[in-house]
Amino acid sequence: MSTVLVVDDSVTLRSAVSDLLRQNGMKVIEASDGLEAKEQLQTTRPDLVIMDIVMPNMNGYELCRWLKNQPNTHNIPVVMCTSKSEDFDRYWGMKQGADAYIAKPFRPNELLATVKQLLQGA
Repeated sequence: MSTVLVVDDSVTLRSAVSDLLRQNGMKVIEASDGLEAKEQLQTTRPDLVIMDIVMPNMNGYELCRWLKNQPNTHNIPVVMCTSKSEDFDRYWGMKQGADAYIAKPFRPNELLATVKQLLQGA
């Protein structure tokens, strides 16, 4: 069973994504911002991380850059799922090390297909 860390400051969105993943047989860990996610990553190694960009304390760009620069987490696939939908935002997200970039509002089947594809490649 794959474990996914979902990082988003919106309780509603975090719950929706978590429910979708659980319904498809995945274990989910949640964090409300980048700092909380960083703490989770110190003790738990998920198979994939889905993160928002705009969050308090530590944004998704910073979290992704940190995660990709750690020896024990650099191979974990990252999906940025965010309302920032400009080409520059996508470029900058990928430049930080994201493996996929999905703009909100997203289609659940699109997110699920991306997650499954990245988990197969991991």
